Amino acid sequence: MALIDIQVPDIGDFDEVTVIEILVKPGDTVKADQSLLTVESDKASMEIPSSHGGVVKELRVKLDDKVKQGSIVLVLEAEADASASAAPVAAPVSMPAAAAPVAQAAAVVAPVAVASAPAAAPALAMPAHEPTAMTGQLPHASPSVRKFAREIGVPLAEVNGSGPKGRISQEDVQSFAKSVMTGDVRTQAQAVKAPAGSGGSGGDGAALGLIPWPKVDFAKFGPIERKDMSRIKKISGANLLRNAIMIPAVTNHDDADITDLEAFRVSTNKENEKSGVKVTMLAFLIKAIVATLKKYPEFNSSLDGDAIIYKNYWHIGFAADTPNGLMVPVIRDADQKGVLQLSQEMGELAKKARDGKLSSAEMTGATFTISSLGGIGGKYFLPIINAPEVAIMGVSKSMMEPVWDGKQFVPRLMLPMSLTYDHRVIDGAAAARFNVYLSQILADFRRVLL
Repeated sequence: MALIDIQVPDIGDFDEVTVIEILVKPGDTVKADQSLLTVESDKASMEIPSSHGGVVKELRVKLDDKVKQGSIVLVLEAEADASASAAPVAAPVSMPAAAAPVAQAAAVVAPVAVASAPAAAPALAMPAHEPTAMTGQLPHASPSVRKFAREIGVPLAEVNGSGPKGRISQEDVQSFAKSVMTGDVRTQAQAVKAPAGSGGSGGDGAALGLIPWPKVDFAKFGPIERKDMSRIKKISGANLLRNAIMIPAVTNHDDADITDLEAFRVSTNKENEKSGVKVTMLAFLIKAIVATLKKYPEFNSSLDGDAIIYKNYWHIGFAADTPNGLMVPVIRDADQKGVLQLSQEMGELAKKARDGKLSSAEMTGATFTISSLGGIGGKYFLPIINAPEVAIMGVSKSMMEPVWDGKQFVPRLMLPMSLTYDHRVIDGAAAARFNVYLSQILADFRRVLL
């Protein structure tokens, strides 16, 4: 049997990550692709899988060690018939936990369903946020404090340290956790780093007149079952709170007539049955939104202090509802891809998300996010902005409705749309124009060529 060094695969843009969990020990038998350890960056947690099956002979790392791509984590006595496999991809198992808020943990995204076609299974979900500050540096804290924070689900990037040079103590972590659990928004806002351009005062609980969270003994009213929240929900909770409080968000609702577009989608799928690629309405929506973003570039921007950063690239984010929690795949350079390519890439990214195979690079860089509840139902909803983006589009289940054409009511397939925008960057008139233009493209897709 051959001895094989198992190395850290591609971990995206991070120079180093920290070992936070070791899942095997010497003498354990592992299979190819089995997770060996968990590492953590300032944006995500990742599991390092084994490239071979065999027996663990020696561990080369310990908890809180720093590793990077190519670092040897253990020595494996490979099985006799094991063959070399491609370098595994680090699979994120948690949402980004750094400085920007998570958008809508509850909104499940799926390809837009239509009345004339079977609804797709809800596989996608409303995205999590992208950090506003990507310094590449982990918060200033000792290994014991890091471990304590991980155990109780506190994201250190959200905690202000009271020690020298901002060093975070165990008391700082406990204070942060207490502020979240009691609903003390004023303390929470002081602990959370304010988003760019917020001025740091958007979450003052005293100004909002909030009272502490009620403490209730639910067991006295009847039987209860207590379950710990998942790691992802623990991390995203504080970000959701900050995002909802600090961004002055407004939502504009509208309907788009997709009758002709749906007929074209159905015929396209029939023509491409043998290719194995199923075109979804979400792919058309991405293409239409990119065209609309180009016409209204303020929706493809981000706040940076008192300046607005206009991005000349169009990366569209969506998220997958997975067994490990919500993941956020990003379609990069969506303006350069056709509807068939977008559909294929979305399917591949959604599958990788469900299998826990997404890399950190595949979850970052979005300039705009789409959230769809089309596979489930409902009419309208208010999606939360996926900071540092300044707008997000929510779409619900399309329905046949009677529409007046000037002479009579005719049945048309209408898609409900909910555009949430940051009022510091975008005004209501611009949001209305955005939805009107997007509706025009969806009603006559030839406009996407203009």
